[in-house]
Amino acid sequence: MNIRTDIALENFPEESNSNEKVKIKKHDGIFSTTEIILEDDSYMQTIGKGKGHYVTLEGQNLADFSDDCDNMVEELSAEIKKFIPDGDILVVGLGNRDITPDALGQCVVSGILATRHLENELKNDSDNFLKSLRRVSAFAGGVLGQTGIETAEIVRAICSEIKPAGIIAVDALACSDVHRLGTTIQISDSGISPGSGVANSRKELSEKLLGVPVIAIGVPTVVDMYTIVKNFTDTEIKGVPDMMVTSREIDRLIERSARLISLAVNLSLQPSLTLSDVRGLF
Repeated sequence: MNIRTDIALENFPEESNSNEKVKIKKHDGIFSTTEIILEDDSYMQTIGKGKGHYVTLEGQNLADFSDDCDNMVEELSAEIKKFIPDGDILVVGLGNRDITPDALGQCVVSGILATRHLENELKNDSDNFLKSLRRVSAFAGGVLGQTGIETAEIVRAICSEIKPAGIIAVDALACSDVHRLGTTIQISDSGISPGSGVANSRKELSEKLLGVPVIAIGVPTVVDMYTIVKNFTDTEIKGVPDMMVTSREIDRLIERSARLISLAVNLSLQPSLTLSDVRGLF
């Protein structure tokens, strides 16, 4: 059975820590956080995970209201901040806004504070605070079926024009454990291949292709039906077409997880702003 997953933690159980090519660290806060560091690309052919740093934050259902929302934003922001290089940042929302489980990236970009234009717009203004904000650009261009252009090709063209120091790419993910559906956030610096978790892989967005670090952020919103059956019955399906399954509360999950991620990204990119400042912008 071919288990589809974008979550690095599902490919590396805790006992993998004994492997010198894999380092695993855990710590708890509002989220239970697991850091996986792959020392080389030796796993690329088997599980599609290359050299890099993968952070998985696990907690409550992101579709629910939480009294810990502020702490969740600040904890997520602190993890994202560890990945971000100095300089201009381009935030890219991947996916298809017309398909709810695939709309996370585009919904996150709707909440990103874009500031790249302010320097020119305010050049004759005395408000030095706005001018001091990090230059951030945001883009969400749809999927290949809508544009006829690979997202990686569009992003590469944008990068050649605006020359960011790094890219944050946000996308919906697939998981193989139903308990991680809508409860997990993954951050990595190894880039991302849009659609890979649902066997619809497109050209990757990576430092190798784009020439700058690519930080990928995502939430699992779908799970393979074969995997659900395997998890709950310990049997395998044969001779039946597979499908990807999502939560019945997917609308709320996308809305609230997108809000959480956009607040955390804004907070991590603009350290001069408080959470209250960032929330007040939207």
